[in-house]
Amino acid sequence: MKLNINGSVRDVEVESDTPLLWVIREHVGLTGTKYGCGVAQCGACSVHINDQVQRSCSVRVGDVKATDRIVTIEGLADNSSHPVQKAWAAIDVPQCGYCQSGQIMSAAVLLKDKPKPTDEDIDQAMSGNICRCGTYQRIRRAIHRAAEISAGAGHSQEKVAQ
Repeated sequence: MKLNINGSVRDVEVESDTPLLWVIREHVGLTGTKYGCGVAQCGACSVHINDQVQRSCSVRVGDVKATDRIVTIEGLADNSSHPVQKAWAAIDVPQCGYCQSGQIMSAAVLLKDKPKPTDEDIDQAMSGNICRCGTYQRIRRAIHRAAEISAGAGHSQEKVAQ
């Protein structure tokens, strides 16, 4: 089957019930998307499919169409230049860092939908992402900072052509 991942069409030969997460990591070799729980509860495996956050551990590759646009953390922006990635570094959000790619992918969609989110907007949008280190306050600050960066730069939210 064919998958459009980060703007490149990839041919993959897998069973249709294979989770998209394993195709991304094991067959395509993009390891930024992490396995956390396997039941779509923690958010570590979050990717964008057609501009929506999806848990790749629970998406069967057979349910993804060749025309669907999949974006992983590697495809979010060149050189970690997305406002969320810049803010994450500026605020020094990660401790262990394991959940961060999923957190960043969720935050990017939030800012695309709500360029000036309130604390309540952030808490609601990020509630499905678990951080075992408890960096939630820094995550919130980084999202506010990313909104400021976006507003000042008029930054395109994804490098992948829409």
